[in-house]
Amino acid sequence: MGHQTLSKRTHRLAIGTYFFIAGITFASWASRIPDIKQKLELNDAELGGILFALPTGSMVSLPISGWLVAKLGSRTVMLLAALCYPLVLSLLGTADSVVVLTSLLFFFGLLGNMMNISVNTQAVAVEELYGKSIMASFHGIWSLAGFTGAAVGTLMISLGLIPLQHFLIVALTMMALALIMKFGRMPKDAVTGNQPIFVKPDSSLLKLGLISFCCMAAEGTMFDWSGIYFQKVVQAPPSLVTLGYSAFMGTMALGRFLGDGLVLRFGRKEILQASGGIIAAGLLMAVFFPSIVTATIGFLMVGFGVSSVVPIVYSQAGKSEKMSPGMALAAVSSIGFFGFFIGPPLIGFIAEAFGLQWSFGIIAILGFGTTILARFTKFKT
Repeated sequence: MGHQTLSKRTHRLAIGTYFFIAGITFASWASRIPDIKQKLELNDAELGGILFALPTGSMVSLPISGWLVAKLGSRTVMLLAALCYPLVLSLLGTADSVVVLTSLLFFFGLLGNMMNISVNTQAVAVEELYGKSIMASFHGIWSLAGFTGAAVGTLMISLGLIPLQHFLIVALTMMALALIMKFGRMPKDAVTGNQPIFVKPDSSLLKLGLISFCCMAAEGTMFDWSGIYFQKVVQAPPSLVTLGYSAFMGTMALGRFLGDGLVLRFGRKEILQASGGIIAAGLLMAVFFPSIVTATIGFLMVGFGVSSVVPIVYSQAGKSEKMSPGMALAAVSSIGFFGFFIGPPLIGFIAEAFGLQWSFGIIAILGFGTTILARFTKFKT
């Protein structure tokens, strides 16, 4: 079957599948962080330090990924990343020391962001086929995969499977899925002008990056620390430790499937301003009322709050008139991923000094930055 005979729906299904692969791979790791923390006998500060490795790998990957996508095309880079990313997940299950875990997390972050840049560049090309905003639905699939990964993690824990067994099952399944769906990749990336590969990001891209930073600080915190928060602060029973993470991922998925319609009705700026307030309110609810019910409601709010931010930012970045889509996405992600870089480790260090509960309040303040920055940002239709 040639690329010319494929319908836009087929391309959308295929690229959506790659978003699912990326989401479930990351969520599988996040769902077993408490087990790995316990296995290696780490305290909060030590875990926070080790978690630096993942966003460091992501940051190192950003210029490399943007350049590879611009030179080789996102379809090639995406397939390679979709095979290697789950492979490193399986290796994380073998980590028996801090050095090994830190090294593997670096490569996990590197490949994860290579997947992120390439699959979003493919999504921009599919969005161009449709001629309307569909980016949020792709990110909804990523979030749905994250929710699925959390649920699978809970199942694996209940069955008594160790992280290595869990990760191998997920990795082999996702690698097979990547090979099956490779026929539906977009043959070419979106073209928005005759932009050079490298150029200094303009003020518009910088603002989008800062909005992404505030949101991704909250996202990174929820990915890495929601299980620990429910374990130590909420003091949930072992069977409910992943409840907060599942709640967060569930409403993030729901919000992203609703996101395109909400943007059409209310506007990009208005959605972003509301999002920052919801993120802050949800985190503060979990801080001041750390019971299972109220913390879960708070995490549900955070999930809905972050849901539309990154899709809006990435869609806008892909429309840059000064940079190629791949490089524009890499530029915005470079700033945004500092949120991942700072958020989770910051939680660990503050938690060790003042308690995990209050460290979440700092992230609430960062989350509200989304509201403030959106007010001073212009958006293209």
